[in-house]
Formats: sequence, C-alpha cells, structure tokens
Amino acid sequence: MPPNAASSDELADWHMHSVLVVDDEPGMVNFLRRALAARCGVLDSAGDVASAAALLQRQHYDLIILDISLPGGRSGTQWLHELRGEGFAGDVVLMTAYADLDTAIDALRAGAADFLLKPFSLAQLLNAVKRCFERSRLQQENYVLRREVTAQGGLEGLVGQSEAMRLVCERLKRIAPTPSTVLLLGESGTGKEVAARALHRMSPRADGPFVPVNCAAIAADLIESELFGHVKGAYSGASSSREGLFYYARGGTLFLDEIGELPLAAQAKLLRALEERRVRPVGSEQEIPVNARVVAATNRDLAQEVAAGRFRQDLYYRLQVMEIELPALRERPEDIPELINHFTRQLAGQLGVPPVHPDAASLRRLQGYDWPGNVRELRNLVERSLIFGYYDLKPEPAAAAAEAGAALPAQPEVLLEAVEKRHILAVLNACGGNKSEAARQLGVSRKTLDRKCNAWGV
Repeated sequence: MPPNAASSDELADWHMHSVLVVDDEPGMVNFLRRALAARCGVLDSAGDVASAAALLQRQHYDLIILDISLPGGRSGTQWLHELRGEGFAGDVVLMTAYADLDTAIDALRAGAADFLLKPFSLAQLLNAVKRCFERSRLQQENYVLRREVTAQGGLEGLVGQSEAMRLVCERLKRIAPTPSTVLLLGESGTGKEVAARALHRMSPRADGPFVPVNCAAIAADLIESELFGHVKGAYSGASSSREGLFYYARGGTLFLDEIGELPLAAQAKLLRALEERRVRPVGSEQEIPVNARVVAATNRDLAQEVAAGRFRQDLYYRLQVMEIELPALRERPEDIPELINHFTRQLAGQLGVPPVHPDAASLRRLQGYDWPGNVRELRNLVERSLIFGYYDLKPEPAAAAAEAGAALPAQPEVLLEAVEKRHILAVLNACGGNKSEAARQLGVSRKTLDRKCNAWGV
C-alpha cells in the first residue's frame, strides 16, 4: 500500500457516502472511478457544470470532486461559489493542473475542503477523501452529542426481574438483530427511551449514532425541517441549508418519541421515508437516500387516534411491524427494590451524597403505591430522598384533600389510592364518561383505566 494511504479498515464505512466527480478528461474520470467506485455507496460523474447541476437536483452527494477548468463557460471555482451561495453543505475537493498561490487561495475562499494538483497519486486522493469523510463524521457526532446534552437523558439499562420485564427483554433481544421498524407502547415514564437505547445497543447498528427526537417538543411548523432537513431560503429564517435528523442518524437508530404528536403532513412524509428509504428536504427538488432504523414510541392509543382521524392508518400499520408494550410500574411491584438500588447507585455518586435506603415498612408502602408517573416518578423520589437523607413518604396531596373536606382514611397507602381515585373519576366525569378520552388526558392506557374502573365498580 502506498505510504500514508488510508487503510482498508478506515475505508470500510465509505459505502455510506455518495460522491460526484466533475471532470471532462476521460482518463481522470476513469482513474477516480477505479479508485472510489468500489469503496463508496454512490459514484456519479459529469463532464461539465450543467450536467453536474442536473445530477445534483436528483441526488444528494456528500462529496464533489471538481476540476477547475471545465467546458461550457463556467469554471469549477465559479460553480463552487454558486453552490455555497445556494447552501450546499457537502464537501468539495478542487482539482487543477495549473495551480498557483492565487488559485489555491481563491479555492479556499470559495469553500473548498481540499485542493489536489494534477497529476496526483492514489494515496493523495484517498487521504483527501478520508479527511472530508472524517470531518463529516465528526460533525455528525457533534450534532448528535449536542442533542444528547440538551435532551432528557435516558436511564442506563433495563432493570427488573419480573415476568413482565423478562418478556420485554426477550422480545427486544429477538427484534434487535433485524432491520424492522419498532413501535414501543406504554404509559409516560415506563422507560420507552431506555428500551429504545437497549434495542440500539444490541443491534448491528450499535456503532452508529442513536438520535432521540421528542416529536411533542418541536413546533409543528418546524418538525419536517428537523426530520428531513431544508435548503437555504425554504422558509423565513432558513439562512443556510441544513441536513435533517434522518441524515444525522444514518447507520444508526432514529428514535421518534411521542410519535402520536406528529402532524398529519409530517406523517405522510415519514411513511414515504420508511417505505422508500429516501427523504426530500423542505424546499428541495432532490431526494436524499437515508439509512436509519426507526424506533417510535407513544403513550397514546394509536388505534383510537386513527379512528379519530388524528393519525394515518397506513403509517400506524407500517410502524406496527414490531410492537412492544412496556409495563407500568404498578404491574411489576416486585421490581421496585431493584430499581431503588439501581437509582441509588446511579445518583449517589452524581449528587455527592451517601446512599440512603428505605426501611422494610417504607418499602412495603412503595410497593403498594400505584405510581402514576411510573419509573420516572420513582427515580425522582430516590433523588429527593438522597438529597434529604431519608425517605419522606408523607403524601403531598393530603393537605389539599383535607381542605376540600375529604374524609379519607389516615393510612398513607389508602390515602394515596383515594386521592388517585378522586382525580381519575373527576377527569372521567369531565369527559362525559368517555374512557378513551379520559385515558388520553390522564396519560395512561385504556387497559389501565378499565382495570381501575372495574376495581372501583365504575
């Protein structure tokens, strides 16, 4: 292998990238094609700027290798200036046989990522391409990491030995090696993102990025731009082009949390992306191939949402290929001691406080509680207890209930259940007895609400 050439291991992931060669010399085009065609996922070529621009309208390219001297009245440098003005975000490597200092400076000012002087060796070419793809990879990783820092961090691993959690883990292990789309169901706080991360770690895509997106946290008029990207000038404020989250999740997993909140227009685009593995950025005429596994999650009853016209039926069936329901914490109380130990180990070091554990009586009370906020609520309790140095299990709603003149039993376990019952029945009454709507407002599944109502004789 020529000295300083990129190794085969370093070239192994180039199949994710697309390259456009623009040169009117057949010999140079053949050389570049022999060097890159087997290494890159897509390699196209054009002999002039007009032909190259036409290809760019139909296909996204991560890298353009562009000769400065071209026929047709437009040089490579002139076109590069135009590309950057239009918001092209990919890398461009300029080639020339007549280089001087002014030419090199003009190329860099135009936004060239690298500069090759003809004739150049295979090693010089591969290293230039490697630098571009490495820079692109780092930009991708930095973008994902910034989102990770600003997003609500998921818990580390699935915890629990209950039968319900055992079945969830078994299904995740069976599904993980496949490329299938996955739909995670469950009440808020049951650990759907944790399950999605576990699915990613066990999959062949584990070395790729895990990109979480809270669909409910993004404004409806920006969600398409976030997912699919946009070109410069696509809408007011779009001062430059930007790749979407599908692009940044390439080779990895895109986690769409709160998928039930996705607007109908974006649902149609998502369905097309899942079926054709291509997306079209907002304001663009070209489509970009995508290679990301989609894992979606919701606490809504999507079948009810479809019936109400708020969710596309075809998208629902497409997401339903692999469906896993995360159990509520009240359905697996035997896991509570292990979860408390897990959170204690995790948080005590972070907070810089000594570990605190509930006594036997307190643990029984915790196992008898209904946990409307599920695992997230338990984690918050552990964190609060570590900070205070003891487990304060006095129910907070007690004072409000007393002010309302509620004659509730003094036992904390019964008190908590009574307060929960009062709240649920009030919501159910406000919804005119519509259990589906009441479940949606309460953030629980219809099955959970039916179970409670049956227990109360409602």
